[in-house]
Amino acid sequence: MIDAEKATYPVTMMCALLRVPRSTFYDWSARGPQVSPSAARRAELGVLVMEIFDEFCEVYGARRIARVLAERGHPTSPGTVAALMRAQHLVAVQPRAYKVTTVHGEDDDPAPDRIGRDFTAAAPGQRLVGDITYLRTGQGWCYLATVIDLCTRMVVGWAIAEHMPTSLVTDALAMARAGGHLPPGAVFHSDRGTQYTSTEFAQWCHKNGILRSVGRTGICYDNAAAESFFGTLK
Repeated sequence: MIDAEKATYPVTMMCALLRVPRSTFYDWSARGPQVSPSAARRAELGVLVMEIFDEFCEVYGARRIARVLAERGHPTSPGTVAALMRAQHLVAVQPRAYKVTTVHGEDDDPAPDRIGRDFTAAAPGQRLVGDITYLRTGQGWCYLATVIDLCTRMVVGWAIAEHMPTSLVTDALAMARAGGHLPPGAVFHSDRGTQYTSTEFAQWCHKNGILRSVGRTGICYDNAAAESFFGTLK
């Protein structure tokens, strides 16, 4: 601003109006702009905050970063860290809320693995997979059961409920059957959740001529096609 005014008004005139000696003006001009100690500290903290944010894979928020700063000899408040993060557009990645959907029952009715991680089919309606996932809504948790055809990769049956009874998965299969996507003799593969290994489910499959197939306990890769769809959905 001073340089702009110098082009319009003489320095002598401006110093006289402000009652400032010309020597004081030239001394100040030679020193250049001064940074206050507080501004310098905030600039230093801003660099440290960004370094810690990157170090911990962008998952640490203001409180955690403030704690790390204190441990490394730079104590500051979470509020200050939060302000610095906002100024640098740093937003921590929050982990998704988690709900258990695979519960193993004591009365499991086991079935063989007829898929063996071969998630292909020569024609529609031959081999299908299913699973249950959770969905968080504005009114609370709900659960989604799906039936996916391994030939077309279409979701040919689905059902939603507030809980996870066996009827949740049989309703999804019933939709697939009603649409002509689940003929007798089809193989339906799932994990070992209690809904899929219950006597009620076994009876439903037997009644409708469906060949059950299950993966191993705790091995998500044995039902990877269903897991992959849920990952895309979410």
